Amino acid sequence: MSSATTTPTSTVSRRPALRDPGYQAFAILRTGFTVAPILFGLDKFANLLVDWPTYLAPWIDDIVPGSAQAAMYAVGVIEIVAGLVVALAPRFGGWLVAGWLAGIIVNLLTIPGFYDIALRDFGLLLGAVALARLAQRYSGKRQSP
Repeated sequence: MSSATTTPTSTVSRRPALRDPGYQAFAILRTGFTVAPILFGLDKFANLLVDWPTYLAPWIDDIVPGSAQAAMYAVGVIEIVAGLVVALAPRFGGWLVAGWLAGIIVNLLTIPGFYDIALRDFGLLLGAVALARLAQRYSGKRQSP
């Protein structure tokens, strides 16, 4: 049999995975936790979505060198890297994003009036943990037909 008449193994082995609800959840979370941190990280340099320095607790602003905006530049770089890690290594990247979100939550809980955003970020943290757990099952493994 010539190779031109055979179906590529990767196409055959991916079809069942695409029908698996667990794999679909993994793919959705992996995409979301890749794209969102990268976009939010890029916005730290533009402040189009929000004035990001206002989300930095004063006590953190006091201990980091430079201005709050300079801290947001560093945050932006970290978020972009976290998104790329999720794309390339979701088993590690999910935990990285969850840890980062835990830090953000601590920051937000120390600013009066930001508790709703801290609660939202807790939900995102749970999603990142779910991604890490699903990646344990699906990342880098081909599903058998």
